Amino acid sequence: MHIYKMRTAASWIRFNPIPIIAPLAIALLAVSCSPRGGAFSAKDAAPSILAPVNRAGIVDGRARFREIFRAVLAARSPKSGTGKPFDDAATLWRLSGESSGTGKPVSLARPNADYRIVIVPGLLAECVSQISTVFGDARKRLDNIGYTVDYLQTKGRRSSGHNATLIRNEAMKMAGGKKIIFVTHSKGSVDTLEALAKYPELARRTAAVISFSGAIDGSPLADAFPDFFQKLLDQFPLCSCGPGTQAEAVGSLRRSVRISWLSKHPLPEAIRYYSLAAFTTRENTSRILRPFYDILARTDPLNDGMVICSDAIIPGSVLLGYPNADHYAVAMPFNGNKYPILAALIDKNDYPRAELLEAALRYAEEDLGSEKGSASNAAQR
Repeated sequence: MHIYKMRTAASWIRFNPIPIIAPLAIALLAVSCSPRGGAFSAKDAAPSILAPVNRAGIVDGRARFREIFRAVLAARSPKSGTGKPFDDAATLWRLSGESSGTGKPVSLARPNADYRIVIVPGLLAECVSQISTVFGDARKRLDNIGYTVDYLQTKGRRSSGHNATLIRNEAMKMAGGKKIIFVTHSKGSVDTLEALAKYPELARRTAAVISFSGAIDGSPLADAFPDFFQKLLDQFPLCSCGPGTQAEAVGSLRRSVRISWLSKHPLPEAIRYYSLAAFTTRENTSRILRPFYDILARTDPLNDGMVICSDAIIPGSVLLGYPNADHYAVAMPFNGNKYPILAALIDKNDYPRAELLEAALRYAEEDLGSEKGSASNAAQR
C-alpha cells in the first residue's frame, strides 16, 4: 500500500486522481437525502411521449444481436471474477417481445477495413481518465481483431455544445478514406449527436453511432441535483480536467434540454443509429451509484444508476438490447484497479464489456453491409 505525504489538497490531487471519488461519494449521500428537485418551467418542456419501441419508430434488433453476442461469448470464452463463464442469459435482459432469433450464421472474420471506430466518453470521464477509460479493456482486443480504433477525449465538465465542436474538429483531423462508427457512452452520446446534427461535413464521414447507456432524453438526476453538488462537479479543483462554466455539463443533461434539442434537430438520415440501454437491480449496482439508483427508481426502477433505460434509446435507432449492468459496468472498467477505495465503491464492475462491444460492432457491420447490398441491387435494377 502506498503512503503519500500531503501538504495541501491540491498536492494530493497532483499525486493521485482518486480524490474525485471521495467528494462524489459524499455528495451522493447528500443528494439521496435531498427531497428538493430542480425548478420546473412549463415553457421549457417539449411535447413528448413514452411508448413501446414497436410503436415509436424503433427497429427491434434484439434477437439478432443476442445471436451475435452469444457467438462472441462462445468464441472469446470470458470468465467472471468467480471463474464462471459469462453467458447471454445473465448479462443481457430478455424483455417481452424479443423473438427467438434468425438462425443465420454469425461471421467472426476480420472486420471490414472501411470503418474507423471512434470512442467518445461521457460526463466526468476525462476527470478519471488516469484510472479508467471507456472500453479501456476492449481496445487492445479490437486492434488485434483488425479494427482501427481511436479514443476521442472530450471535456468532462463542459457542455454538449462545446464538446460537439471538439468532436467535429478532432474527428475531421483523422486520416480520411474510412467512414467513422462512433461508439459512445452516457453524455458522450448526446455530445456526438449534437456534433452530427451541427456539422454536415462530419455527418458525411459517419456511417453509424452505437450508443451505450446514452443520456439521450437526459436524466432526472440533472434536475434533482442540489445547487451545491452542481457547483462541486463544476469547480472542484482537479489537475486531470478543467472546470466548467455555471454547471454547463450537468445542464446539458436536463430532460427539458435534451428533449427540446431532439424536437428541434433532426438527426442525419444517412447515418445508422444503434442503442444499448442498460439497467440492473439495486443489488447489482455499485455502491457509489446506489443513491442515484434509488432516486431514479422513484420514477422507474429500470435504470443503471445514472440513466433510465427508456431515456437511453436514440429516436429511429435499432434497439440492440438491454445489458444487465450498471452505468459503469456496461462501458468503464474499474475492476482489478489497484486502489482499495475504488474496489469498495465500484464493486459491481464485472461484465463482459469487450464482448458486448465486439458484438455491437459485428451487428453494425452486418447491418451496414446489407444496406449497401440493398442499395447496390436497387441501382442495378
